[in-house]
Amino acid sequence: MQKMFKIVVKISFAATWLGVAAFMAPAAFAAGGEAPDSKVCNDKENPPKDVVTQGGCIVIDRTKGNCNACHQVPGIISGDIATRFESMAQRWPDKAKLRAQIFDASKNNPITVMPPFGKNQILTSDEIDKVVEFILSL
Repeated sequence: MQKMFKIVVKISFAATWLGVAAFMAPAAFAAGGEAPDSKVCNDKENPPKDVVTQGGCIVIDRTKGNCNACHQVPGIISGDIATRFESMAQRWPDKAKLRAQIFDASKNNPITVMPPFGKNQILTSDEIDKVVEFILSL
């Protein structure tokens, strides 16, 4: 009986460890609810094809969105001076309002430090749409 118990404990431990290891492994793509791996974003031969991953790549791109400098983005080390990107579809049920916020946040808050990504042409209209899709997936 004791031998059987030890076997069950070992199997349970191994299964738990494999689950943790899989969780800790870097994602090869934008898993639901987190930023894409930069390797995926920088793969010139096989660029991401889905809009959510493309938007995530813009969000983490330091030369484009760089949203993670201020916002906490799941799946990567990120800033903490702005709102967290979590439960975003519930917090922003109106996609047009989220898009307007990214386009020019100063319309809702004149003293915001968030750059007006559309107004100042930091991002194109298409890029803003992709960022919105990514953010709403979080």
